[in-house]
Amino acid sequence: MANKLTPREKDYSKWYNEIVVQADLAENSVVRGCMIIKPYGYAIWEKMQTELDKMFKATGHENAYFPLFVPKSLFEAEEKNAEGFAKECAVVTHYRLKNDKDQPGKLKVDPNAKLEEELVVRPTSEAVIWNTYKSWIQSYRDLPILINQWANVVRWEMRTRLFLRTAEFLWQEGHTAHATKKEAIEETKLMNQVYADFLENFMAIPVIQGTKTASERFAGAEETYCIEALMQDGKALQAGTSHFLGQNFAKAFDVKFASESGNLEHVWATSWGVSTRLIGALIMTHSDDIGLVLPPNLAPYQVVIVPIYKGDEQQKQIAQVAEKIKALLEEKNIRVKFDNRDKFKPGFKFNEYELKGVPLRIAIGPNDLKKGSVEIARRDTLSKIVITQEEVVSHIDFNLKEMQQSLFDKAKSFREQKITVVDNFVDFRKVLDDKGGFISAHWDGTELTEQAIKKETKATIRCIPLDNIEESGKCVYSGKDSNRRVLFAKAY
Repeated sequence: MANKLTPREKDYSKWYNEIVVQADLAENSVVRGCMIIKPYGYAIWEKMQTELDKMFKATGHENAYFPLFVPKSLFEAEEKNAEGFAKECAVVTHYRLKNDKDQPGKLKVDPNAKLEEELVVRPTSEAVIWNTYKSWIQSYRDLPILINQWANVVRWEMRTRLFLRTAEFLWQEGHTAHATKKEAIEETKLMNQVYADFLENFMAIPVIQGTKTASERFAGAEETYCIEALMQDGKALQAGTSHFLGQNFAKAFDVKFASESGNLEHVWATSWGVSTRLIGALIMTHSDDIGLVLPPNLAPYQVVIVPIYKGDEQQKQIAQVAEKIKALLEEKNIRVKFDNRDKFKPGFKFNEYELKGVPLRIAIGPNDLKKGSVEIARRDTLSKIVITQEEVVSHIDFNLKEMQQSLFDKAKSFREQKITVVDNFVDFRKVLDDKGGFISAHWDGTELTEQAIKKETKATIRCIPLDNIEESGKCVYSGKDSNRRVLFAKAY
């Protein structure tokens, strides 16, 4: 039986870590800063992969795979990208170990096995991919190239937290090549919209689409589009990014194509990605002091059936009913688990599935056999209802859809209540300290002001919303003229 969780209001960080571990999502690895994703956590990631992969392919993208190791010279080719990731890079310098003669049973690096060129363990794949694209692209007929990669990356983070920030994590990274600037920008916006649709329709997480400031852009990008979400503790979380890379990587790797007019031109590029950080977003958006609350569209199983019985005869009779219900639900493409383990009591199972956030639970006991009924419990509201067995399929189908929408509506209502418009720095600090959430404020457009606010408050400009309207005002910090508001917040 899992331990009782620390209440969110008492210690949000501790509550989050306890859910990750107790709900069997992940645990810390023997390698500092790395995590072991357990089967239930990986099942959620697989569901995310499946749905995102369908969305990528529906927009014309194909999957490929590129090497984990990037020669240092290639990594250095695009200077801004190399500088941006330099402090997080793990580097391979040798290719062999040998026995230590002074310490039997111990191994040491073989000094004679030093690599001719050091290899960077990929923190991102632009360098190796654009070096490859050079041989793939000669003519406008070869464009566009729409590639996605499901992979792992390494960024040597010093402060880590399971799913949110780890030294190694899983992700997808799209890398596309285009003949025109217009086409590349359209691709960048399209994929940001794909991410927004996925979070809202599958994860039930409302997001704000926007662009990053120059200092917050992806290293090597001309423009970074993003989706920002708000967690229950009032902190923002960057859930996905899509980058217009211009011709920076094409120039760095000399990737040119012959246009229809016969001119030799550099290719236009994009890249975009989301990671296992989304599981952290899922936890912090919907879960409660009992445990996970999973949106039905992403739950590994949407319904669990728990039998309540005494003796083998009752067990067999209830199992027959349970298997019949399971089959009927599966015909409707509803993911169902029948938990017929006989080593655990029903109460233990109820607690386990509430902790793991299974959307709906069906309990069938001896009285239900007599009455032809079942009890259905809903995870988000913790409500229970007894219905006839004939009503199960329609009731489950309706409640799964209703729960998905309800979770989104609840999260959106919370976010709207946590967007505060302020016009001076005194109110800015007060809202940040007392209320949290997004602060809509004027900014003078300078990095100097942006960094000063960050230094004094730890709040950053999360995005310049795409639906921003021009509005004359004064910068909340400097008092200088401004023509738009941006969203500030403390963030993960």
